[in-house]
Amino acid sequence: MATAATEIKVTPEIAAEHGVTREEYARIQKILGRDPNITELGIFSVMWSEHCSYKSSKVHLKRLPTHGKLVVQGPGENAGVVDIGDGLVAAFKIESHNHPSYVEPFQGATTGVGGILRDIFTMGARPIAVLDSLRFGTISPVGAQHVAPQLGNPPPDEATLAANRRILDDVIRGVAHYGNCFGVPTVGGEVCFEPCYSQNPLVNALALGIARKEEIFLAKAKGIGNPVIYVGAKTGRDGIHGASLLASAEFTEESKQKRPNVQVGDPFMEKLLLEACIEAMQTGAVVAIQDMGAAGLTCSTMEMASRGGTGIEIDLAKVPQRESGMTPYEIMLSESQERMLLVAERGREREVLDVFKKWGLDAVVVGTVTEGGIAKVLDGGHVAAEIPAHPLAEEGPIYQRPIAQPPLRRETAADWFVFKAGTTNFTDNFKKLLASPAIASKRWITEQYDTMVRTNTLAGPGASDAAVIRIKDPKTLEVKRALALSTDGNGRWCQLNPRLGAMHAVAEAARNVATSGGRPIAATNCLNFGSPEKPEVMWQFSEAIDGLTVACNELGTPITGGNVSFYNETLGNSIYPTPVIGILGIIDDASQAVKLGFREKGDLIVLLDGAGSAAAGEGHAFVVSRSIPITPAPAIMVVVRTIELSSSAGVLQPVSASDANAAMAIKVRIERA
Repeated sequence: MATAATEIKVTPEIAAEHGVTREEYARIQKILGRDPNITELGIFSVMWSEHCSYKSSKVHLKRLPTHGKLVVQGPGENAGVVDIGDGLVAAFKIESHNHPSYVEPFQGATTGVGGILRDIFTMGARPIAVLDSLRFGTISPVGAQHVAPQLGNPPPDEATLAANRRILDDVIRGVAHYGNCFGVPTVGGEVCFEPCYSQNPLVNALALGIARKEEIFLAKAKGIGNPVIYVGAKTGRDGIHGASLLASAEFTEESKQKRPNVQVGDPFMEKLLLEACIEAMQTGAVVAIQDMGAAGLTCSTMEMASRGGTGIEIDLAKVPQRESGMTPYEIMLSESQERMLLVAERGREREVLDVFKKWGLDAVVVGTVTEGGIAKVLDGGHVAAEIPAHPLAEEGPIYQRPIAQPPLRRETAADWFVFKAGTTNFTDNFKKLLASPAIASKRWITEQYDTMVRTNTLAGPGASDAAVIRIKDPKTLEVKRALALSTDGNGRWCQLNPRLGAMHAVAEAARNVATSGGRPIAATNCLNFGSPEKPEVMWQFSEAIDGLTVACNELGTPITGGNVSFYNETLGNSIYPTPVIGILGIIDDASQAVKLGFREKGDLIVLLDGAGSAAAGEGHAFVVSRSIPITPAPAIMVVVRTIELSSSAGVLQPVSASDANAAMAIKVRIERA
């Protein structure tokens, strides 16, 4: 039992301030057999937060396909892992950092990139690429004109446009800063603008890494008596309750007060941490490793013990701290960045400590792996917390939230797009498309990223429909294969029909991979939605899950991991349901990667159309006619056929047409020729 004196007596009211309901508090009392102290309450609050526990989404996520012949590690670890041949595996995952990126856009974006990179090298893989999927409120009157009348968004005023531009600028600078300084290329992604993302931007970051199959590491504490080692940056007060009270609640008028909850990143420190971790793993002395991301030291200790079926004991007096007077509550809940927790073989800890000393990083033995399944947190001579690890990490609340389809919109024939060729000025309409921020070139964004560092980028932003990275064997440096990677999502279509919209996201990402010469093999997802406490949001979520399931099964792309981000709403207004999909594909011969740009005069242009006349051009409908396109069923077989075409000797450049359809696709190819 915890014996450390606490200044705050925990009550259901105090628990409610931590986001813990009365029912959840009663469950905590039952697990402990007593009232928790304030440190234990803090630990439960972050571990059982929506962000960490997935308590509203678990029942639906179980429907997703997660198994496949190439899947080495599916959901449940720091990243998904798939076999890419020749003894190599790819670790990849996408996650969100939406709420911090509204409160403090620059730091929110930097730590979003830093966190997903740590997820990759925690698995033992060296990061080789980053992609970002970004969504902002409209940034110009041109972008503000078209969607607001149809889907219920009020036209933004100039102050809102200016605020959106500031958030956009800070987020882009944050993504560029961390990736460029860390030394990983940002090779692709997408940027979209809609009124619903004002005051609630979406910042989704995907990272990809490569390792030898036998060198993958897991976050499972094993070996009774093995030392637990804290490595990396010192612990401060930044990020406290970032997961439980910032990322697990909607924005209100008081959101600006949450600025201290945003973590501060240091990409140079993380680069040192990467090299030190990889080198320490190669000694053979590391048994398990876990990133201190959301919920910090709490999450790493409790999850490692639970996954390993062991207990763990740590002493907070030994934790390196950069601020004086930190309480056990603050140390356990801090989300300071660039930190890891390792388990080493007993008797070999000196090998690990010496590696981190070489790289100038803190490395301290702070505890041991124990038997009995209890996580004990000491603070010098006092017990600050004593909690059964498995009930905390794996037996938290699971909610079957109410689901209700929202009322159907009242529509007239004037709402829907009808193409009238006889009265259309194609040149003027095409110019309007090109002027829309959602469709216009994003070169002014991507030129801020270092896309060529490490010299493995075969196709960066704008060079192909997907990013293409050549694969070097980590030991021989031989190049044979390449990987194609694309992120896609369509909030508009999901707002109209979340099931079909989610299917379209999978199909579009897979098409992009296929038209770059790749064979899609696996997926990762980032599911961005409003409050799960609203039945209509949970209906959207459930429908999107079903759409993802159908499309991924059809294409044979199991989902290896990802992230759910709820509470994306401000003052009660939800964003569009926005599932973002990352598709990974293999190009067996790196020299056969397909880029944009026409090659030879006289080559034929063929349109492969699986939707027929039912599908209006989405970009044209919204931007030019200010109406709603019919949401067609995604033509999955078009993706399959494109994969076949990509490997055909006579087909030089299969390309994907999306927002503005064939016209925009041809325009881009002319630019790149």
